[in-house]
Amino acid sequence: MISRRKFLAAGGGALGAAMALPPWRAWAAEDMSFRILEPKPATAPLAGIDKPGVSIWGYQGTVPGPMIRVKRGERVRVRLKNGLEQPTTIHWHGIRIANAMDGVPGLTQDAVKPGASFDYSFIAPDAGTYWYHSHAKTWEQVARGLYGMLIVEEDSAPKVDRELPFVADDWRLNEAGQIDEKSFGSMFDWSHGGRMGNWLTVNGLTDPVFPVRAGERLRLRLINTANARTMAFNFDRLAAHIIALDGQPVPPSSLGADGVTLAPAQRADVIIDIDGKPGDTIPVWEVSTQNRLKAARFVLSDTPPMRSRPPDDPVILPANPTRAVLKPGAAQHIELVMEGGAMGGLREGSIDGKMLSIQELVEKKLVWAFNGKVGMQIQSLAAIPRGQTAVINMVNKTAFPHAMHLHGHHFRVIERDGKPVADAPWRDTVLVERNEQARIAFVADNPGKWLFHCHMLEHAAAGMITWIDVV
Repeated sequence: MISRRKFLAAGGGALGAAMALPPWRAWAAEDMSFRILEPKPATAPLAGIDKPGVSIWGYQGTVPGPMIRVKRGERVRVRLKNGLEQPTTIHWHGIRIANAMDGVPGLTQDAVKPGASFDYSFIAPDAGTYWYHSHAKTWEQVARGLYGMLIVEEDSAPKVDRELPFVADDWRLNEAGQIDEKSFGSMFDWSHGGRMGNWLTVNGLTDPVFPVRAGERLRLRLINTANARTMAFNFDRLAAHIIALDGQPVPPSSLGADGVTLAPAQRADVIIDIDGKPGDTIPVWEVSTQNRLKAARFVLSDTPPMRSRPPDDPVILPANPTRAVLKPGAAQHIELVMEGGAMGGLREGSIDGKMLSIQELVEKKLVWAFNGKVGMQIQSLAAIPRGQTAVINMVNKTAFPHAMHLHGHHFRVIERDGKPVADAPWRDTVLVERNEQARIAFVADNPGKWLFHCHMLEHAAAGMITWIDVV
């Protein structure tokens, strides 16, 4: 398997020419026509502009796909035209969307067959940083590059000099520098931590350069699009403040040496003030392991500083539309026990009421369970009356963390390991560590059938997937 660390150490200096300007154009949704998103095979310079192109699947043949940018409350109109040899769909991650537009094959729509089309039309109700990605064979299609950024602008734009996308991915490349196709569906990956890669890209590039200016105030929109790896980013000596998580505004808070941690599918908006001299290079580090890795670089231009000191006023995002009030005291309580996986001790599990031994489950590549039930079931995890506060108590009895994602709603963590959590941010994806308990609360105000699953995509494929019915 190719090693990005060895490659860079061996002399990847030519990669500095790869600029971090996104290889796509923002799509405004101001007109009434449908814009085409076509997933199709292509090549991309993931390993560097001086290396052979890597065969990927991308919307419009790029990775990431085209950036879609709309104003809060605007309608998004996208026509998916399937240029793959596999069925596919698009899921609009983090959007409180009409159920029929959620993009889950077998639950909210039929998968779109090769050569066929499907029209998505929905209102984007909340400002923030979101993304779209395939929701058919996600463990393969997302790993090949089928994702893009969806930005919903605030009614009043925050005072920053510039925005920059920061779409991070963790690819698994083979010795030939191509996506390691032979390991798709690996039982080791599905039963352990998921498909961990060996090659980090930002905006589809290796160690890209962000040209900046001294004194500039930036808004970085970060997304972790990896199949399974939780990543963390540190901005070296630069002052950085988080202002939003999973698209939802939070009170500004400073980042420490550990940086900002993002589980798969999570996002963060970070304000960075560029402090340095013209010509300086300031690295962005990926610090989720003991051996930090350079993810990208800010390179300061030779032009005079934009300002002599950072602005005094913090950036505070306006709140999204008022939500229904959580009423945990009158909530419907739902238990969710996570079991299985390697070293998990799962001996049997049921599929639609039929009990199977672990040997029979392994033959079906199903090794994870929620409440003893393995994989997608005919019966929902819970039926919740519309407008009802719901509390899901997750108990992770496995040897691995799980990034739990709820479709169509935002929630708050209200308890971890039996201790109350106050004023937690609204999220759509939460990381539940091994042997951890976490309780989330939300108002089930969006009717329909909504998926609830682990966003370590191999875990979902191997059984960690269920749904709730808001009626």
